[in-house]
Amino acid sequence: MLFGDEHVRRYEETDGEVGHEWKEGVPTLVLTTKGRKTGQERKFALIYQEVDGNPVIVASKGGAPNHPGWYFNLVETPEVGVQVKADKFKAVARTAEGEERAKLWDKLAAVWPDYNEYAKKTDREIPVVVLERQ
Repeated sequence: MLFGDEHVRRYEETDGEVGHEWKEGVPTLVLTTKGRKTGQERKFALIYQEVDGNPVIVASKGGAPNHPGWYFNLVETPEVGVQVKADKFKAVARTAEGEERAKLWDKLAAVWPDYNEYAKKTDREIPVVVLERQ
């Protein structure tokens, strides 16, 4: 199973032939953010679901007390790059709220049930992020 930088590298080399399906039935994309401290490109392989034509991701960090670094990056600079298989595009990231967040959470947790366990481990509300295709 692929993780971290190796996952991103193999995904990009093969246009997602290797790495898009991380585990059976669990699709991933590659998110490119601008580092808020360095200004450098940062890439992450993340579980997603497509909803109304836009990928949706979860900033779970396994239920850690703090949001993942990539989430802070996209809050600072919401213009991001996305790769889904061979499809590479620009998107604007926004955090879903309220009823929309609850519906999207259910869709993502159906694919990765551990999200519900992560939510129990932390006091923070885990962000659900819509990547609006530009």
